[in-house]
Amino acid sequence: MLANKLEEKQAKRRLKHRFNFKNMDSMRFKRKKETLRHKRVRSRVFGTAEQPRLNVKRSLKYILLQLINDETKKTIASAWSKGLKADKENPYRGKIALAYETGLVLSKLAREKGVIKICFDRGGRSYHGRVKAAADGARAGGLIF
Repeated sequence: MLANKLEEKQAKRRLKHRFNFKNMDSMRFKRKKETLRHKRVRSRVFGTAEQPRLNVKRSLKYILLQLINDETKKTIASAWSKGLKADKENPYRGKIALAYETGLVLSKLAREKGVIKICFDRGGRSYHGRVKAAADGARAGGLIF
């Protein structure tokens, strides 16, 4: 009887550890799928001096936008959501509002450098939420996709 209880506890521990590894493997799998999507997008999107690539890097807290000339491998302009505040007339709320404001800031910097037309690189992420808000902010600021 005591041996059966011990075996049951050991079996539960094995299942618990297997479950944790499964979650870790699913996160690796999710990241790998995102990397494959990013490679697929990057094979079609190429930035030039006349039409640079707008790259979107999204973290859990912030969003980073860069205009990149892939011919010279130089960053033309960049904007980061850290330290930005959302305006009252912003159509979004929360982190999505900050992504929109970041798009507006980047479009202002790009127009100062003489860039109007860009190609959009969503970075393997789906065109939804903060990525879409950043693109909307850049469009509202005067950039043409």
